[in-house]
Amino acid sequence: MSSSTKLSTAVKALCYLAGEYPKPRSSAQISERIGVNASKLRQLLSMLSKTNIVSSTKGTTGGFILEKDPEKLHLQEIYCAVEDRKAFHLDVNRTNGQSANETAKFNDYFFNLFADVQVQIEERMKTISLLQVMSKLGVRSNFSKYNE
Repeated sequence: MSSSTKLSTAVKALCYLAGEYPKPRSSAQISERIGVNASKLRQLLSMLSKTNIVSSTKGTTGGFILEKDPEKLHLQEIYCAVEDRKAFHLDVNRTNGQSANETAKFNDYFFNLFADVQVQIEERMKTISLLQVMSKLGVRSNFSKYNE
């Protein structure tokens, strides 16, 4: 799954959980609702669980519950929870011979460029909350009703 797909899938799942709060939802229910593969969704939910963005309960009435206030949960936090590598990753193939020095210069240039772009992306994502995304998309949140 690409970075953008992981992030958008995680955000869709979290928006759904915010709208269903405080009722736990199974990965099958979430998967069906947002239209993604249940197995891939479970992997993402596991990652979100490790960072305490969601929690899970077991049993017939169990499932996943949003733990963080959508107003305080930013895209950057979600992104870091589900990403094992950055959006701009440079896979460098070293070469030998005369072109090695030139290749190293190109690799260094793109490595620095990608690192700079990555910082800009993450800084921008820090300014966008899950609640803002939900508001733009017309998705309601029940989270604050129960967490006050």
